[in-house]
Amino acid sequence: MQQRGAGSGMRVAAWVLVPLGLLLAVGGIGYFFTHYQGATVMSQAMEPTYRQGRQLVIERIDAGEIRRGDVVLVDVPERYEGGPVLQRVIGMGGDHVVCDGNRITVNGKPVDEPYVMRGEVNPANGPYDVRVPDGRLFLLGDHRGNSRDSRFFLDEQSGSVAASGVLGRVQESLAAPAAAGVLGVLGILMTLVGTGLGIGGYVAGRSARRALAAVPPHPVA
Repeated sequence: MQQRGAGSGMRVAAWVLVPLGLLLAVGGIGYFFTHYQGATVMSQAMEPTYRQGRQLVIERIDAGEIRRGDVVLVDVPERYEGGPVLQRVIGMGGDHVVCDGNRITVNGKPVDEPYVMRGEVNPANGPYDVRVPDGRLFLLGDHRGNSRDSRFFLDEQSGSVAASGVLGRVQESLAAPAAAGVLGVLGILMTLVGTGLGIGGYVAGRSARRALAAVPPHPVA
């Protein structure tokens, strides 16, 4: 009877590990690709915050989740034919954005911008005074001397872009995407281990049955 049960423990472990591993793998990897995407900084427009060539994780968000100060990946085909660009949200629908050529205010309050390239607050453009239309965003690059942003399109709805064009925002904390990735990898490993145990249990069971069949019967007296 012990031989007939050979490999049964491994098969039971496989029945537990494979479904659980698949659940973790699909859940973790699925969550990551549903909520995040990767992006490479393709220009110097967001320096010094994000250097050209840096790899970023972008969190997919709805228009209602956008906040002032977010660095967003936005698709504006009518302006940037080369693909989505990274820019910072300065003003949102209804905001009054004013720049005197040096300092930016939003709704009368000065904007603290420690992220801007040192020595460059608003070069290459003069003063502006705009009100952002509803459902749109006023965006600037952190490298104001090397960013083709809302300042260059002030005659097009105050330079704003549609909030619906935002593909996501830069994810500063990698805890959540990393956790999803770890769960996905753990699930894959569990599935592989469970599959190996299942195969091993099947082989062990077949070997035990063959060994039992090979035992000659006792002679009848």
